[in-house]
Amino acid sequence: MRKFKKYSVKLALEFIYAVCVLVVYTMGFMVLSDSCNGQGLNKVFKYSTFYTAVNGGTSLSDDQVWSITSGQLEEGVVETPFDYAVSIGLRKIKRFGYENRANTFYNGTENSYSDAATLGRLDGFEYLFEADFVRRLGVNYLNQNHFVRYVADNWVVKVAYLEDGFADIKYFEASQRYRKQVKDGKLSFNVGAVQRLAEPYGFDPLADWVLDNGTLHYTYLALQEGYNITMAGEYFNPSGELVADNQEVWEEVVIPQVINDYVDGQRNTLSNIVEYSVVIGLDYYHFTKHFWFHTWGNLLPYHLDTDNKYSYHKFNNGQWLDYSGGLIFGYKFNKSLGVFAEGRYNKYWNREWHNFSVGINYVIF
Repeated sequence: MRKFKKYSVKLALEFIYAVCVLVVYTMGFMVLSDSCNGQGLNKVFKYSTFYTAVNGGTSLSDDQVWSITSGQLEEGVVETPFDYAVSIGLRKIKRFGYENRANTFYNGTENSYSDAATLGRLDGFEYLFEADFVRRLGVNYLNQNHFVRYVADNWVVKVAYLEDGFADIKYFEASQRYRKQVKDGKLSFNVGAVQRLAEPYGFDPLADWVLDNGTLHYTYLALQEGYNITMAGEYFNPSGELVADNQEVWEEVVIPQVINDYVDGQRNTLSNIVEYSVVIGLDYYHFTKHFWFHTWGNLLPYHLDTDNKYSYHKFNNGQWLDYSGGLIFGYKFNKSLGVFAEGRYNKYWNREWHNFSVGINYVIF
């Protein structure tokens, strides 16, 4: 319970931080606008939507579990609290032709794959600021997606911040690209530079605790973290509380928590580092009422070695490839039958996150 409260406070602070980021980004965007008078503010926020919402629902049903303690059969119930999501956002993004706003209001549950595209539907300023404070299947996490971009005929500038609690990824990113359009502007290529600020994902906090045979010296790690083991086979945490009275519980229940707490503590003590990379990308967009195809991709093939102790160069022993991309496809065979496929995929450092949707629609008249 103590850890749950501590983690909830941490998420709450990160949620407040997300709101602060939203305010700072918006103020910066206003500074970059033509003027800060009433007409300039109207231009910045015209056609934008601010939304906040709370969504919730039933999670996993209660699960009965049985255990044997001192020869006695005991029954317990594992309860999972209800799911919810608190969303706050501000967006000004021109919808593509295939995007349909089915809901009257934004409620934070929308999943627009095209938000990840390098280019928008039109040139000019667009922005998105969204933070989601989520509890799902009893797990609390925070998702954030903020970006400001400016698209011109021959260049693109974008500043973004992404945090995905499920994928355990969090970083700032700024990119400056030269853009070359072909085929009436449907297809464009871009090349430029990317700067990313993130924790050192090349850092292995358990490397010093791995033995020559590849196993982890977890007992010594636990002792160094303040745990105590008595001759009677009892295991106490740093606060003096009994956490296990046999080796099986110690290894299967307590040790995983010890390792998790140690890794989190080590990661939190390190400062974020900046990585400088080259980016090559493409975007293609075609739309008709019966067929649409939208795809984009980004490849980061070269990264400047800053000789940082915890850089990914050290972890990877040299260069590596980071990439991201997306695809949105739809085709209507006739007024009844249609197919669609959409999704996006990202791989940065040793983290991967993705989502997709495919299906068939048949309308009966």
